Amino acid sequence: QLQLVESGGGLVQPGGSLRLSCAVSGFTLGDYAIGWFRQAPGKEREGVSCISSRGGFINFADSVKGRFTISRDNSKNTVYLQMNSLKPEDTAVYYCAAKPYCGATIRFGSWGQGTQVTVSS
Repeated sequence: QLQLVESGGGLVQPGGSLRLSCAVSGFTLGDYAIGWFRQAPGKEREGVSCISSRGGFINFADSVKGRFTISRDNSKNTVYLQMNSLKPEDTAVYYCAAKPYCGATIRFGSWGQGTQVTVSS
C-alpha cells in the first residue's frame, strides 16, 4: 500500500531553516514524481514544489522560489524539502504526495498526517 510520511517540521524564528522529509513505502519511489504541498489555517492546500521521478525536473511556487530546494534520494525512499529564510507566511501543515509527473493534477494514495511548520518570533 502506497504510504508517505512527512517529518521535520517545528517552530522556527523568521529567517531560520528547516528540512522536511517525505519517507515513502509500498511503492518504488523512482517511478513517481513527488510534490510538496502546504495548507495554512483557513486557506486551501497549495502546491509548493515538485520533483520528477529521476530529479531532472523541479518546480517551485513563486512564493518560495530562491528560498526552498527539493531533492530526492531514491535509494533511501525519501524526498527532502530544504526551507531557508523562512517567513511567518510559510506557517502551514506541509504534506507530500506521489504523482505520475509534476504537471499532473492527480495524485496517488491518501493524504498523510503532514508536518507542522510554524515560523514565529
